[in-house]
Formats: sequence, structure tokens, C-alpha cells
Amino acid sequence: MNYPIWRLGFPGGILIAIIAVVHVFVSHFAVGGGAYLVLTERRAYRSGDEQLLAYVRRYSKFFALLTVVFGAVTGVGIWFAIGLVSPEATSSLIHSFVWGWAIEWVFFFVEIAAALIYAYNWDTLDRDTHLVIGWIYFVAAWASLAIINGIITYMLTPGHWLETKAFWDGFFNPTYWPSLFMRTFFTIALAGVWGLVTAGKLQSPTRERASRWAGSWMVLGLALLPFTAWWYYGKFPAFAHDYVAGLIPVAEHVVRFGIVCTAIAASLALLFGILKPGWRSPAVMAVMVLACFGALASGEYLREFVRKPYAVNGYIYANGIRVTDVSAIAANGGMAANDKWMVVSPGPTVEYGHEVFIAQCSACHSVSGYRGIRSRIKGWDEKYAAAVVPHLSLTRGTMPEFGGDQNDAAALGKYLGTLVPEPLPSTGSEIEIGQKVFQERCALCHTIKGARRPLDFGGADFDTVDGMLQQLDSLTPEMPPFTGTEAQRHALANWLRAQN
Repeated sequence: MNYPIWRLGFPGGILIAIIAVVHVFVSHFAVGGGAYLVLTERRAYRSGDEQLLAYVRRYSKFFALLTVVFGAVTGVGIWFAIGLVSPEATSSLIHSFVWGWAIEWVFFFVEIAAALIYAYNWDTLDRDTHLVIGWIYFVAAWASLAIINGIITYMLTPGHWLETKAFWDGFFNPTYWPSLFMRTFFTIALAGVWGLVTAGKLQSPTRERASRWAGSWMVLGLALLPFTAWWYYGKFPAFAHDYVAGLIPVAEHVVRFGIVCTAIAASLALLFGILKPGWRSPAVMAVMVLACFGALASGEYLREFVRKPYAVNGYIYANGIRVTDVSAIAANGGMAANDKWMVVSPGPTVEYGHEVFIAQCSACHSVSGYRGIRSRIKGWDEKYAAAVVPHLSLTRGTMPEFGGDQNDAAALGKYLGTLVPEPLPSTGSEIEIGQKVFQERCALCHTIKGARRPLDFGGADFDTVDGMLQQLDSLTPEMPPFTGTEAQRHALANWLRAQN
């Protein structure tokens, strides 16, 4: 809470994602592509294939410009975006791994210099020296990847760093090695993608030979990817396993999408790269590139999603509040007393509630757009919202702890009450009303005979169920009171009995 909030009007994470996925795609392509260029150049020398050598020479300049210029610009874009969207987490990454970043920047400088020397000195360097420069480029690029991998994997699995705050405990964290192997294999696949796309302008029979060579890179990388992905998944925290296993359906869908994209890309590479390179077409190449992009994007999205509710697991929440500061904020005057950037005086007002929403919720939610809160609070009222928000981290595991006091919760409840698109349902048959009331008041935490907090009243009569609904906040402190009408409560009681 030491920084002002960049008010975009939509969750800043989506902006980071757009920039980051494009940057990661290009940077991984740069790593594998460096090895591909050098090995293809050596292959051309050994086979005496002048057309293949001219192909490598021609595209090395395009490769250098794409990876160095576009990669550097998008990399700066990531720093700009994360510094504004999540300054607390960005500060933590810098201060915890300052020497790691320094080393990575040295490798990045070497990578840039080697790429430019390699691309623009074909006529001034002898063959062996030119190949050595290419290898320097590849090693520097892979080393840069290896260092950044340690820092980004720390965000999901900081391991013993939470206790020791030691550099190497955070760097060589539980997911470091599986993630590094997985990313390395993906760079091999992306090198094959680049080779297949650019080989289309070659003449036969060099085109077919180059396509098979590139296709083998792609098939090899994608074939090894599932084994390292499973290894990587095995190191996830327990709560992240639950997300992927179906507790949070979107995580399960993202995994399936990534598997489908990988299978499509591998199949196209096998068929149009290795078996029938003469059948290739621009449309097939476009689908192949998009499939690889989809596979990478799903992996990056999953890595970010399964950290919820944290920016750094166990250390900083997604809204920038440190885990250790939550109780202190509540005990020392709430949000207004601890956030010097609030522009509205504290009090039980909609305006102050809006400020609390921005500080607590806007990192992940907009009002009506992407991840809009309005559609998630149908049927809520001011009193119910005020009772729910302090316990959202318990009822929904992807939500941070509420970093405020009762006055903040009341103000946030008042603000949320103004966003409710429609009141708790009161029209229709009693069973229909009961089902809708359950969906809008109970399904936030409970299921009927499902995996998540199942409700089973075991044949209890109406009076027993209705009596429980009248004292929910007395049964457990985390349960909000039922604030609907008597008719709505009766409808809910009868619907619950009918389900059991």
C-alpha cells in the first residue's frame, strides 16, 4: 500500500498478459532460433548446399531485428506495465533478485551484440569464427532464459525463501528445473516453426530437406513437452492442484486448450514438415503458428492463474497487499489510515466504498467489463455484501484476505449494493425461487452433493432447515446472515430439502 493505484478501469493483469505472452513467444523463439541458425549453417557447409546457406544468411538479419528490437521493446513494455499495475510485487522481485537481474542484463547485452555481429558479418568473418559467434548468441540467450526462469517460478513456488529470504532458496525453487526443461523444449519447437515458415521460399529439393529438418525440431520439442509439463505440474502447490483438477473450471479448460493446441501443432509439423513437405501451404503454416502461440499462451495463463490469490505465493496478494500486513491494517485504522493515496475521507459512504473497491478488488475485477464484479453479485444487498467481503478468502480460495476493518467492509458493501443489477428473485414458483436464491446466495461457497462444501440435510424437516437459515451467522463466523424476505427463505428451505 506504499504506491498509488493506476486506474485503468479494467484489471491491469490483462494488459500485462497481452504484452507478456507476445514477448515470451518471441524471446523463446529467439533462444531456439539461435541454435537453429548455427546448426543449419553448419549443415549447409557440410552438405555444400549453397541455397541453404544463402537462406540462413538472408534470414539471419530478419531474425536479429525481430528478436533484438521487438523482443527488447516488448521486454521494456512488461517492466512498464508491471511497475504500474503491481508495483509492490515488482519492487519485491527487484529487491529480492537484484544480482540475478544484473547477471541477466549482462547476458542480454552479450546476446544482442552476438546477434548483430552474426547477422552483419558473414563476409568479414571466417566460417569457424562466424559459427562461434552464433554459439555465443545461443548460449547467452539460453542463460538469460535460465535466470529469468528462476525469478518467475519463484512467484508460484517460493519454497524455503519465505523463511530464509535467501537468494538461492528463491531462485532454485521447487518448479525451477521442470520449468527450465519445459521452456527449453518449447524453444526447440519454436525454432522448428520458424524454419518451416521461412523454408517455403526455397527451391526444390532444398525446400523439402529444410522442411524435414525444421519439422524434426518441432516434433522433437513438442514430443518432449508433455513429460516436462507433467513434472512441472507435480511441483505445484496443493491449492493449485485443486484448481487444475476441476475446483476452478477455467483452469481445467485452459489445460485442455493447451493440450489440443500442442497436439495440432505437432500433427501439422509431422505431416507437412516431415512426411509430406510438398503439401505445405500458407494457411497450414498460419494454423501451425497460431497453435504454438495458443499452447504457449495457455501455459503462461495457467502459471499466472494458479498463483491466485497471490502475486508471490504466500508473500504478496494480487492486490499488492503483503500477507503480513493484512491484520495490521485492520487493527490500525483500516484502509484510510494505511493508504496515503486514498482521495476520499473514510466513512460509511458509497464514495469511500468505491475507493476500497479500487484498492482491494480492482487488481482482478472491473465493474462491468473483463471479470466484471456486477455479474458476480446478482441478488446481493448492502448488508449481505458487507458480511461476505471479510470472509471471501475462506469462501473462495482465489480471493485475497480482506485488508480492512469493519468500517471498510461496510463501505464496500454499500458500494457493491449500488452495482447489483437485480434484487434477490421473488417471482416464479417456490422451487424456482429457491433455486435462484441458492445460486445467488449459497453457491458462492457450497454445492449440492458436489466436491466443494456439499450441503446434505439428511432428510431434515422444513422447520429444521428454515431454523438454520435464520441463524447462519451464529452457526459459523464466516457465514453471512440471510438477508432475504421470509418468503425467499422458505423457498430456499424447501428447495434444499427437495435436493436431499
